Amino acid sequence: MTENALIEAARVSKAWPFQEAQKLLKRFPQGKPGGAPVLFETGYGPSGLPHIGTFQEVLRTTLVRRAYEALTGGAPTRLVAFSDDMDGLRKVPDNVPNAQLLEANLGKPLSRIPDPFGTHESFAHHNNAMLRQFLDRFGFDYEFVSASDRYNAGGFDGALSDVLRHYDAIMGVMLPTLREERRKTYSPVLPISPATGVVLQVPIEVLDAATGMIRFTDTDGAPIEQSVFGGKAKLQWKVDWAMRWYALCVDYEMCGKDLTDSVTQSGKIVQILGGRRPEGLIYELFLDENGEKISKSKGNGLTIEQWLTYGTEESLEFYLFREPKSAKQLHVGVIPKAVDEYWQFRANLAGQPIDKQLGNPVWHLLRTNGERAGAGDTVPVTFALLLNLVGVLGADASAEQVWSYLGNYVADANPQAHPELGEMVRAALATNRDFIAPTLQRRAPSANEAEALRALDEQLAAVGADASAETLQNIVYEIGKDEAYGFETLRDWFKALYETLLGSAQGPRMGSFIALYGIAETRKLIAQALHVAAP
Repeated sequence: MTENALIEAARVSKAWPFQEAQKLLKRFPQGKPGGAPVLFETGYGPSGLPHIGTFQEVLRTTLVRRAYEALTGGAPTRLVAFSDDMDGLRKVPDNVPNAQLLEANLGKPLSRIPDPFGTHESFAHHNNAMLRQFLDRFGFDYEFVSASDRYNAGGFDGALSDVLRHYDAIMGVMLPTLREERRKTYSPVLPISPATGVVLQVPIEVLDAATGMIRFTDTDGAPIEQSVFGGKAKLQWKVDWAMRWYALCVDYEMCGKDLTDSVTQSGKIVQILGGRRPEGLIYELFLDENGEKISKSKGNGLTIEQWLTYGTEESLEFYLFREPKSAKQLHVGVIPKAVDEYWQFRANLAGQPIDKQLGNPVWHLLRTNGERAGAGDTVPVTFALLLNLVGVLGADASAEQVWSYLGNYVADANPQAHPELGEMVRAALATNRDFIAPTLQRRAPSANEAEALRALDEQLAAVGADASAETLQNIVYEIGKDEAYGFETLRDWFKALYETLLGSAQGPRMGSFIALYGIAETRKLIAQALHVAAP
């Protein structure tokens, strides 16, 4: 495929990353002035441990970045991952140690609160390090910028001066959005108390915009005059966001649906400052298994570590790619399907025409860090099949056992020859240990189900040990169709097999399972089920 063919196909693609990238193409029809790189930004509030909602914003923004590069034939871009670690800690998260330490420092900037984990310079530094660790693990190309570094080193002083210069106009944007009581104490600028180090929510008086001098009353009633420069103040959230867009010249930033109003107000403020609101996507929020919004402080969503324990890196990225404007639940139960769907899309990619490739999630995911799919990229067994296998093996199943069974199905069955399958085996064993084995219950077969199982056992005894999965599937299929066994539908027969042999309400193609598990071992399962059914 030539670069021109790719650009042409990308410009008419309906895939959402290309639709977003088109906004930037319209913003800069001739490219950004002076050949400057288009700046993408993601924001992170380190008041709690990073979660998948944080990670997905970096991933999705990177997908748009790569789409824009494809649309333009390689126009320069940058991605800034910004941490708002000058924000004051409002409440103690539920999922961190040493809560008393944080309680004693409520209201102070996150970067000036001791680390409750005892490993970093501050609470913010700890959480920032966790975020960067995960982003680095996935190989994202980004520049990390923290608010505390910019505020403290004077990097935002010029923009802060402009905020003070346009103080009244900014108040004109914000005050109509506030309740009457809040209007009395609202200020776009939040000074930091020289006495307590707390970020103050108090009215201020601008004395000199050029030097950043303001006047306010401290918590002890003392009148204070000090500059906002050098980390002695920060801005209210919506004003801070606008100031950041202005100071860093941000061209693209997406956000969750809960920030819709913030986008509107911050967009007005950045124009007052003389900047331009960035392009962006407003995405739907993730929900937990109870349909409730995920919260960093509650810790009620899946962490990145949890997903990567029970799934794979590719499956996480795949799940986050799909339908960003639709709300999706995040819990362990969604992982197996995501693992298998990723590999289905990847297997299809190489044989698709260019327009279909650009609509394939894997095309985009492989380009986040410069990879490409090869012809026929696939894995030899599904994750669902592995879960059924380890479920039969029990809670104490080992990787060595699984690979020995995979030898019935896969050439060179070892993790060195099949690294992607090795990751799936690891995840399947963890899922089985924590979720499947504790809940599996094999029921006794009914009389007609027992007769069908005896027939299946007889036919399995008659075929060779090397019978193909398709041959075995046909045997299962024909027994289910035989009216002598009284199944109303084939679905009833398959359900009986899953519940009596595997201890699950759902399962794989039985031919594939028998080929993987082995005919002799499957006959032992049948014998156990018939023994339970015996009077």
